[in-house]
Order: sequence, then structure tokens, then C-alpha cells
Amino acid sequence: MTYRAPVADIAFTLKHGAGLSATLARGGELGADDVDAVLQEAGRFATDIIAPLNAIGDRHGTPFKNGEVTTPPGWKEAYRAWFMGGWNAVSAPVQWGGQGLPHAVNAACIEMWNSASMAFGIGPVLTMGAVEALAAYGAEDLKRAYLPKLASGEWMGTMQLTEPQAGSDVGALRTRAERAGDGSYRITGQKIFITYGEHDLTDNIIHFVLARLPDAPPGNKGISLFLVPKFLLNADGSLGKRNDARAHSIEHKMGIHASPTCTMVYGDQGGAIGYLVGEENRGLNVMFTMMNLARLAVGLQGVAIAERATQHALAYARERKQGRAAGSGAVSSAIIEHPDVKRMLLTMRALTRAARTICYATAGAIDSGDNGRASLLTPVAKAFSTDIGVEVASLGIQVHGGMGFIEETGAAQHYRDARIASIYEGTNGIQAVDLVMRKLPLSGGETVRSYIGELRGTVQAVQAANDPAFGATGARLLDAVECLERATTWLLGKIESEPQAALAGATPYLRLFGNAAGGCMLADEALAALRLAEGEPAARIGIARFFAENIAAQASGLERAVTEGADSVNGADAALAG
Repeated sequence: MTYRAPVADIAFTLKHGAGLSATLARGGELGADDVDAVLQEAGRFATDIIAPLNAIGDRHGTPFKNGEVTTPPGWKEAYRAWFMGGWNAVSAPVQWGGQGLPHAVNAACIEMWNSASMAFGIGPVLTMGAVEALAAYGAEDLKRAYLPKLASGEWMGTMQLTEPQAGSDVGALRTRAERAGDGSYRITGQKIFITYGEHDLTDNIIHFVLARLPDAPPGNKGISLFLVPKFLLNADGSLGKRNDARAHSIEHKMGIHASPTCTMVYGDQGGAIGYLVGEENRGLNVMFTMMNLARLAVGLQGVAIAERATQHALAYARERKQGRAAGSGAVSSAIIEHPDVKRMLLTMRALTRAARTICYATAGAIDSGDNGRASLLTPVAKAFSTDIGVEVASLGIQVHGGMGFIEETGAAQHYRDARIASIYEGTNGIQAVDLVMRKLPLSGGETVRSYIGELRGTVQAVQAANDPAFGATGARLLDAVECLERATTWLLGKIESEPQAALAGATPYLRLFGNAAGGCMLADEALAALRLAEGEPAARIGIARFFAENIAAQASGLERAVTEGADSVNGADAALAG
């Protein structure tokens, strides 16, 4: 079973979950029909062109020989058609050849590319981040030389932080940069886990590399960012000689086999030529422009894999007959008729849709310039959605039963691919720490309090609707929001005085936040569908109710883990001894 882009669901969430309808209502060149046309064509490309290559890429991988990577059959042609179709440029600046469409529209497209093939979809995400960073911080001559072809996707970009001794601790990196007399720099060192560090999809690859100058201060404050092209450019912009940068090897991974993950070496012949992006010793600030967009995109990968796994499991459950469902006169029933299978499928669909609306709302906050909201939601979008990707893919295997453990069904690939997303672009534990220690204190806690107030408004709207189809949705969401509010207040009181206690509760807090926010967003969408009489109101109410009564209902336990669990974490070293 392959993938079919759920364009109608995506469009509804984009307009009513990410707030795009309000943006469109304010007028401008972009209309609702334009958005629908973009999504329809993106869905067609994802379904018809990329999705059939997914299993091929998984089996073929990316053979590495003599420093070169060969992508799977059909991938070069698909990538060329993709960038020639303008898909890399959807939200890129118009000044540099982009279309300048909202990030929320691009987020919907990113979901579809990654559902079709996560190994395909991750490469362009890094190019898009490179475009944003270079457009914001690059010198004008650097922008003129590189941005048009990066924006179009004719050239791809990479993001290079990690080294053998410096993973999450970026400040420990050792890659060196030496000033040259012509204003350029010479880069020497090694980077690992570099996605699409070498490939044959484009004739140039533009690396964005963090390195340290000889006189740089220690730690994060002494890191600079450099643009290091695979091929240097001649004066007329054509490709010149090969730079002193190469892929040493590729990793053999659990999943995303068709995405080459490279070890990169700089300086075999004295140093790769690099160009400063931004200011010396301020490179991490620039890189965070790329990282924040990449974190949202990785969250969308979680949504994407969850959507594909759900489609796969639903199709199987409708066809597979096993046992006789209670009350059925049939000799053998489709397994979708059994309550426990139905529960698993509803869990998959509800979690997927909640993660989708959180990610789209984050993109919508970026579009509206609400930096506080975007900062608050980004770690939730990344961590909650990628956790959901793993959980939903695992449930998909369970729905398939023994056949799910067999590679030929394809269900196992979803799980293998999903597993990396909660690790790269900052592990989900780091996202939880970021949420609690950095994002909750924004504006003295007013950013998060204001957001919780909006969630309360949704609960009140559900209660005011007084529709029996919602069941206990209002009551369960009210409890979840109140649990979130109490946990937030507790954490804000501990961040300075007892940081270890706050850190111990960070991960359950992020899940509590995702459950409360996701549940309220699904309820918002159900109310909108009911009000507008579109978007399958009964189905959306059913999903919102299931989420509230089965998933958001876990809030009280998560709250207790946050506010009462610190001692059991920080005081249990004896349990880990030996």
C-alpha cells in the first residue's frame, strides 16, 4: 500500500488550525483558491512521483565509492522535476527567485514530501534553512552568488554542527577556521552525521559549517558560521575547481536508507575555502535560524510518517479478516470491526491530526511575526510530533500483527524511518529542556500564560456549543488545561531555585503541553467544521472527542510526574549503580 496525500484534511487544518483563513480574509495577492491549487498539485506530485520511490530508496540505499554517493534509481529525475516545479522556492524570498508564500503553506508541502518519502524530504529542508540564514545574515556578494540557485533548489545546502566529541554540546566543537588575506577563511576539521553531505542530485552542494577561529573565546560564544561550497565559483558564477572538502564515508543506518548521512573532512590540502556568514564568533545565532526551521520541519516529519503509517494500517485493517466481531453474523470479520483494533486506529488518527495542527500553528505564528508564540511552540512541535511519529508507526505494526514484523508489508519501514526524528535536530529531551528552561520564562511567563488562556477559551466554546456529540470533551479538556496551568506555575517557581527539579519534569511537561494544546486545537477544528458545515464535521467531532476522552485524559498523571516526580529521578542514583 502506498501513500495518497490527504489534501482535504491538510487544507482544512491549514486554514482553520494554523489560522490561514484569517490571513487570507485580510486580503492580498494570495487567495484561498491559490492555496488549494498549490496543495492539490503538491499532493499530486507527492503521491504520483515521490511515493513510488520510497521502497526503492529503502532497498537500494546510497552506495558510496571513491568519495561519491549514488542515489537510488529514479531519484535524480524526481528531484530535478521537483525543483523545476518550484517546490523548493515555495516560501523563499521573492527577491532571490522564491515565491514568498506563507511558511504555513510550505509546512503543508513539507509534510507531503516526507510522507511520500522521509529520506527524500529531509534533504530540501536543509536547503530551505540555508536560504533563510543566508538571506538574513549573508553579505550582499555572497547572497548574489549563492542565493538564487539555493532558493530554486538547483543547488542543495547542508547544516554542519556535529563532531565526534561535540553532539548536543555544540560548544565543544574543534573544527578550525583561519583568516586568509583575501577576506575568505580556511576550514580544517571533521563533521559527522551530515545529512546529504555528498550526493548526485545537484552539481554543487553548499555546506554551512560551524568552526572556531584561533582567537575565539571558549564555548558557544566562540563559534562562527561559514559557507563552504563543494565547488568554488568562477568570476562569472560558473563552477570552478573542487574545494578542499570531501565525504570520507557514509553511515549504515536503521532507517531513512536513501538519505546519505556522511562524515565530512575539511583541509586535506591545507584548508577548504569558506566565507563568513554573519559576524565572527556569532555563528550560533545564525545557525539557529536554520535550526529552528529544521526543528519545525522535523516535527512535520513526525506528522508525515504518522499519516503514512495510519493510511497503511487502515487499509490493512479493512481488508484483513480474523475472528468474528461481537454481534456480527459473519463467519470472519475485518479486524477493523474489533474494538481494540478500532482503538489503535483511532489513537493513530487522533495523534496524527493533533501533531499536524500543532506544527501548522507554529508555522502560522512564524508567518504572523508572533516570535514569542513561535518560540514557545517550536520545541513542542518538534518533540511532541516526532514522539507521535514513533508511537503511531509502532501501533501500525501492531495492527498488522505478525505481518507488521515482516519487511515486505512496508509497515516496518515507517517505524525504522520515524525513529531518527526524535533524535536529530536536537533530541526530544533537549527540546523539553528548551521549553521549560528558556521558553516558559519568556516575558516573565506571560507568553505561556496567554497561550493557556487561549486554550481555556476553546474549552469554553466547546462547553457553550452544548452538543451531545462532543460527549465529555469539554470536561476532559478543561481538566487537561488546568493540569497544564498548575504544572506551568510550579515549574516557573522552580527554574531559578531548584533547576534540577524543573529539569526532571521537563519531558512529562512537554507531553502534557502537547496533549492539552493538541486536544484543544482538534476541538477548535471540530467547532469550525460544525459552524461552516464543511470538512466532515461528524468525523472531526469524533476525533476531538476520542482525543479528549482517551489521550488528554492522561493529564493528571503527567502533572503529578512533573510536580511530584523529581525526587524519584534525582534521588535514585543507587538504582543505576553497578
